[in-house]
Amino acid sequence: MDASADLSVRVPEPELMNEEQQVQAYAAADFSQSDHALVDWIAQRWPQGLGPRVIDLGCGPGNISLLLVQRWREVNVVGIDGAPRMLAVAAERQNDLEPQVSDRLNWEQGCLQNHALGRIYSGIVSNSLLHHLHDPQVLWNTLPQLGLADAAVVIHDLRRPEDERVLQELIDCHAADASPVLKRDYEASLRAAFTVAEVEIQLQQAGLEHLEVLEREDRYLTVAGVLRSSG
Repeated sequence: MDASADLSVRVPEPELMNEEQQVQAYAAADFSQSDHALVDWIAQRWPQGLGPRVIDLGCGPGNISLLLVQRWREVNVVGIDGAPRMLAVAAERQNDLEPQVSDRLNWEQGCLQNHALGRIYSGIVSNSLLHHLHDPQVLWNTLPQLGLADAAVVIHDLRRPEDERVLQELIDCHAADASPVLKRDYEASLRAAFTVAEVEIQLQQAGLEHLEVLEREDRYLTVAGVLRSSG
């Protein structure tokens, strides 16, 4: 049996999305509904925002970073991604912001494995990074190296469907009119995503079991909570 057709087996995607065709497809796609929904959910849980200094891991073309600095006037956001073409799109979009908003947003190229870490962030967010990681513990082990005590954590991602029927229903529902590149990547992302049970085990292994793993809508999971002081 082809492992890719068995959803009990996770099929990781490439960690770096920097192909020109991919970047163009994602830049042209409209993810505003799901992006705004995530930021609205953050606002419901943390009405005052995620503090003065937030890091957006795997920021891609900057969708969430851009929304955060527009939503909360006091926040400074650093968006980090390993794909220079994605960051170029993010920087171009930043040019459309008012200067007082744009000045609170910075981009850095780097991967979790080699990023210069520092426990300086009041909030850590990530949208659709987890399923790209061949070793998810790299992300979970990084959180305590980035966040201050009581830093807010929001790690949002797809969750892997239970079977092929559900996978095809999700594709038909959410990617029926997408470009071939996006439809291909969406299926690959669903196959590469983790289940709630898998993420709960990952958090236990990292000593982060106090973070909640929430099953949201028909295809998402969100890890949320605050970091505890190691002291």
